[in-house]
Amino acid sequence: MKDSRNGHGPSLLDYPRPSVAVDTAVLTVADGAVCVLLVRRAEDHQHGRWALPGTFLRERETLADAVLRCLREKAGITGRVPRQLQVFDDPARDDRGWVLSVAHVDVVPLAALESALASDGVRLASVTLEPELIAGLPYGHADIVAKAVEWLRAAYAEAPDPGELLGKPFTLKDLRELHEAVAGSALRRDTFRRFMEPQLK
Repeated sequence: MKDSRNGHGPSLLDYPRPSVAVDTAVLTVADGAVCVLLVRRAEDHQHGRWALPGTFLRERETLADAVLRCLREKAGITGRVPRQLQVFDDPARDDRGWVLSVAHVDVVPLAALESALASDGVRLASVTLEPELIAGLPYGHADIVAKAVEWLRAAYAEAPDPGELLGKPFTLKDLRELHEAVAGSALRRDTFRRFMEPQLK
């Protein structure tokens, strides 16, 4: 293929370009388990199904602005600063075409999600107690949830409540129970205390 403008081969315009979307895994802990926030799709495609809050990137819009717009419009969540997690680029993830998802993650205290959860179109799903629901999410969202939970567990293995899910003040018992919920397993009490106490003020 020759570039008709300079005869030196194909130009960037000759290559197919994917659409770019953002999807956000909003994580919290409820009833002793890690949960992810889902929204019911109002769009025609996959209408009525539960999914992560997501949207296509608009022309000249930053990724961060797209994420905040989506959380505000689809979940009623404002005032957050989600962080980029990973790019998911499986060509088969979206049957509408080639769509890259720049996935984001945010850790939000349950109390801060109360107004969002008042909507019938927003719910929490336990990543451990509702595996079939998570596995059936469209657009490869199950892979995003898995990566987000992996990131969350790694963060909580290194520091006391880095997502600030606990209200203050809290006891060491409260902290251990939270970390056990995030880890999905029991933690040795003495080992946990020795590791965490030096990091607490």
